[in-house]
Amino acid sequence: MPPQLDLVGLVVKDMKTSLDFYRALGLAIPEGAEKEDHVEHKVGGIRFAWDTIGVIKSFDPDWAPPSGGHQMGLGFLCTSPAEVDETYKRIMSLGYHGHKAPWDAFWGQRYATVHDPDGNGVDLFAPLAGG
Repeated sequence: MPPQLDLVGLVVKDMKTSLDFYRALGLAIPEGAEKEDHVEHKVGGIRFAWDTIGVIKSFDPDWAPPSGGHQMGLGFLCTSPAEVDETYKRIMSLGYHGHKAPWDAFWGQRYATVHDPDGNGVDLFAPLAGG
């Protein structure tokens, strides 16, 4: 059997700030997790993990964050185009950075992009009616 995707991990500057952002997107991350340097949360069949820079440097002392743009994006499927708009508006009202306001993409989805506190692109999307 080939390797199976099991975990998506993010390196974060501040655990609480990052977890608060993903909680605002609807992930039910337990309170108190922000006190840890490594956090895992099951989302569907995949583990989503956060590690502080300190944890990464503990086994890779030469690690440096990527520069010049993001290397990976995350996508959150919304139930409707209206939910894309509502989620984007709510995330912006909490003070997070919006990269691209909601728009109707030519590929048949309502689409928006926000940045998490570490600059990772997080897409919000839903099929357009009849799409």
